[in-house]
Order: sequence, then C-alpha cells, then structure tokens
Amino acid sequence: MVQDKTLGSRIFDITNYLLLSLIGLITFLPFIHVIAGSFTTVTELAQKQFVIIPTVWSLDAYHYIFSTNTIFKALGVSISVTALGTLFSMFLTALMAYGLSRRDLDGRSGIMFMVVFTMLFSGGMIPTFLVVKEMGLIDSLSALIVPTAINAFNLIIMRNFFQNLPEGLEESAKIDGCTDWGILFRIVIPLSMPAIATISLFYAVTYWNTYMTAILYLNDSAKWPVQVILRQIVILASGLTADTSGMEDMVRPPEQTVKMAVIVVATLPILLVYPFLQKHFAKGALLGSIKG
Repeated sequence: MVQDKTLGSRIFDITNYLLLSLIGLITFLPFIHVIAGSFTTVTELAQKQFVIIPTVWSLDAYHYIFSTNTIFKALGVSISVTALGTLFSMFLTALMAYGLSRRDLDGRSGIMFMVVFTMLFSGGMIPTFLVVKEMGLIDSLSALIVPTAINAFNLIIMRNFFQNLPEGLEESAKIDGCTDWGILFRIVIPLSMPAIATISLFYAVTYWNTYMTAILYLNDSAKWPVQVILRQIVILASGLTADTSGMEDMVRPPEQTVKMAVIVVATLPILLVYPFLQKHFAKGALLGSIKG
C-alpha cells in the first residue's frame, strides 16, 4: 500500500519541479530567441537585442537564403550524403563491431588497441588529404563519406552492446544451422535496435554538419553541402570577401537576421529527426557503455 506523502516530501517535489522547469526554460530561451530573431526585422533586433515574440514579422532573411536554387542543391547534397553515409557507416561499424565482440577472434586485443589508438592520435590534415587524393576521391561526394566511415567511439559502443548479448542465443542459432551472417542480421541486429538508433543519430549529425572535409576535398561548388553554402551566405551578408559561386544574383541582406535564419535552416532537419530516436537514445548509449 502506497503511503501518502508528507508535507516535507511534497514541498521537496514542488521545489524540484519549479527548479527544473526554470533551468529548462533558461536553456530553451536561446533557441526561441534565434528562431524569433530570424523572423523579425533588423531594426527591431537592433533595438531590443533579445527578441522572444517579434512585433513585426519579416521573412526577408529566409527570402534571401532561398532566393536562388543553390541552397536547394546544397540541401539535396547534404541529405544524400547524410542518408548514404549513415547507412554505409552503420553497415561497416556493425560488421567490425560484431567481429570484435567475438571472444574467440584471434588478434582481437591488437585490433582493439589500434582502434583506440586512433582516438588519441591521427595522421593529420595533410597526410589524410594525400591519402584521399591517391584514392581518387578528390572532388567526389565519396570524399565526405569514405574517410570518416567508421568512428572509433561509435564502434566501441556498438561492440560493447553486441558483447553483452546472451551467448546462448548464438549457440542455439548455430545448432539450428545458422551462419555467422544469419546470426548477425537475424538475431544480433534486431536485438540491438536501441544501440543502432543511437549510433545512427551520431553518424547522421556528423554527416549533416560536414564542413571541413567539404572545404578540403571538393573543388566544385555545385557539390558543396548546405553547411558550406550557409557559411558563404553569412560571409556575404557580413560584407566580407568569400567565394560566392552560384550566388552572384543575391543582394546585400540583413546581416543579423540572416545569421539566425542560417542557424535555423542548419539545425531544423536534425531536430525533426531526433524525437523519433529519443526513446532509443539514452538506452542505447548506456547499455553500450556498461562493459568494456
């Protein structure tokens, strides 16, 4: 039988709710300000500094961003790279994580050492560029996917998740004549959807935010992802010198509101995807990090 809460426990709960609500509101206010600032006028933004609800609504910043087809092409590139890159990375990560999760794999410790080593040291920008160039990936969208196909941190989380699955399931499957491929795709992956959803979100955010690799490996501005185009728009809005390929017909926009509109455009797609994966997010991350 559940006992009634005492007055002290009720006060404690109310205080907690109020405090957490206040903290949540404080963290949410900057997002509201950015969204509201992108829909307001430059004059109002300069006068109020902090806008929650615009007095005069304006779409000038968004009209400027979407005034040419360049942004739509860039969005198409980013969506394609994010979708294909996430699938490619998840496929390779799942294969490698499953192999490293098998305790009877010869040389498993040595391979894991090399994986962890890459988290501490990297080849550097110039050696990586030379490798990508020798692979013939320069000015190709594959250059945004292949060099970063497997992330060591994501691999370790998925490997730990696979390793925590009951061994009896695999033994039963082998007795029934199931191959290693069948065990992976029929048993391990279906049971690992929380971890897969979590790692997929990690990869999707990485590919969506692709910027530096595009600057280094892509010479054709028609292949630039949305993050690079948005940066060019911000620079152009600020009156600074930038490579404005494909944006020659743009006029000088309102600087501050464009910056906020750029943040909204760059962030909104991921924010729309996140609620569908939220229920798997914490569970997948925690279960994959319990054991090493």
